[in-house]
Amino acid sequence: MSGRVVVIGGGQNVEHEVSVASATAVSTALRHSGVEVERWDVGTDGLWWIGGDPLGVTPAQSLAAAVMQLRATDVVFPCVHGPLGEDGVLAALCALAQVRVVGSGVAAGAVGKDKQWSKVMARDAGVQVTPGFVVSGADAVAFEREVVVKPVSSGSSHGVSLVADAAELAGAIRRAGELSSDGGVLVEHVVHGREIDVAVLREADGTRWAAPPLEIHASGLFDTATKYNGSARFTVPAALEPAETQALSQAALDLFDAFGCRGVARMDFFLTDHGVVFNEVNTMPGMTAASQVPRMFRAAGVEYDELVRRLVAGAAIPGHSATGPSAQAAVGLQ
Repeated sequence: MSGRVVVIGGGQNVEHEVSVASATAVSTALRHSGVEVERWDVGTDGLWWIGGDPLGVTPAQSLAAAVMQLRATDVVFPCVHGPLGEDGVLAALCALAQVRVVGSGVAAGAVGKDKQWSKVMARDAGVQVTPGFVVSGADAVAFEREVVVKPVSSGSSHGVSLVADAAELAGAIRRAGELSSDGGVLVEHVVHGREIDVAVLREADGTRWAAPPLEIHASGLFDTATKYNGSARFTVPAALEPAETQALSQAALDLFDAFGCRGVARMDFFLTDHGVVFNEVNTMPGMTAASQVPRMFRAAGVEYDELVRRLVAGAAIPGHSATGPSAQAAVGLQ
C-alpha cells in the first residue's frame, strides 16, 4: 500500500512514558493494516529521534531536521499527551508544514488542555460544569469545604489532590503549580456523582458519533496512581437508563462541536442528581488497546486496529479546507 504515516510519541512532560506506549500501540495497529509506518519520538530533553537515532544535538537543530523530514510524510499521527503536544503545538507544526495530522487542530488542542477555559466554553455551550476557580501556586486561598486541586494544564491526573484539611491546601496548590505549564492551579468543589466518560469519533466523511459511555469505579479520587496501578475498574457500556445515555451522548457531541474537535476526543462527566456535569476534555486520549477510548469503541463493535485506521482516514491539515486527495487515499486505506 502507498503512503507513509509518522507516529510521534514521547514528549517533554510527565506523560512521556504513557505517550510512548500509545505510539507503540498505534504503530503496531497501522502495520497490521498494511500501512508504512515510521516511529518518531521526542525526548524529555527536546531532541527528536527517528528509528533510534537523534536528529541534531540541540532541540532547535533537532526540530529543524524533523521539519525537513516531514516533507516525505503523508500523515502524522501524534501521540504526545500533555503540554508541547496535545495542547495544539504539534498540530500547529503540521499546519505550517501543510501535512495532514490525525486529531484536533490548534485551537481545540489549546482550549482542551486548559481546564478552566474548557469549562468556560462548556458552560457557554449549555452544559453544567464543576464549580471552581484558578489560583497561582503562591496564592492564599480561603478554605471552607473539601476541594479538588489540579494543574490547569497537565494530564493523566498528575498533581491532582483531594484536600479535606486546610493545613494541606497550600502544599497541594504548590505541587499542582509545579506541574502546570503556566503555573495555574484549578481549585474545584467536590462533585458527588458517577464518573462517566464518553468518546466521540469524527469519521472521514465528517459525521461524528458517540461510543457507549464508560463508567469509572474507583475508591476515592481517580488520580494518577489509580489510573495506572490496576485498582480502578471500568464498566462499558455503563449501566445507565436510556435517558441518561442520551443526555451524556448529546452533551459529548455538543462539546465536541463547541471545542472544534477532530479525530477522537474523550469527554469526562459526572452524572449527578442534577444532571450531567462536565469535568474535562481530552483531545489526545490514551491510545493503547487497553485505554478507555478504545474500550468504548470496542463496545460499539469497532476493534482497535479499525479505530486507528479510521483516525488516519480522517486526517486533515489543521486550518486548511479539505481539498486535494483524502488522507484515506493517500495512505492506501480504501
